[in-house]
Amino acid sequence: MAETFTTTLQQADDKNATGIRIPSEVIAALSTQKRPKVKVTVNGYTYRNTVAVFGDVFMVGVNQEHRAAAGLTGGDQIEVTIELDTEPRTVEIPEDLRAALSERAGATEAFDKVAFSRRKEFVRQVEDAKTQETRERRIAKIVAELGNSG
Repeated sequence: MAETFTTTLQQADDKNATGIRIPSEVIAALSTQKRPKVKVTVNGYTYRNTVAVFGDVFMVGVNQEHRAAAGLTGGDQIEVTIELDTEPRTVEIPEDLRAALSERAGATEAFDKVAFSRRKEFVRQVEDAKTQETRERRIAKIVAELGNSG
């Protein structure tokens, strides 16, 4: 079941922080959870997120990548469709990161236990490296961090 509403894309003064305030009745219609995982559609562009709660205010963030893809700017009047996201959240692990994780006791298990957003960020750091040396350094840092967290 999807809920659609109209709102203004909120952007913090002098900051990149941008989000969509979700009416409490929309959250109540979607789920009994206060922080449900959702799919958000704006201007025909859909992305996945988790509702954040600030007191009695419900928000979903709209990062720079999502704003660009949807053609949005802070202050825009937007029509938002939101629905529960029940699909598993997975991330494709690059082979060199997977191999490095498997060489350190407990690192693969630690990687699997961290939040989806953190796993996604680890993979982004590896994939965005411009040189092989940077990639290897970032992989070593991730493995060390996860190996020490267990």
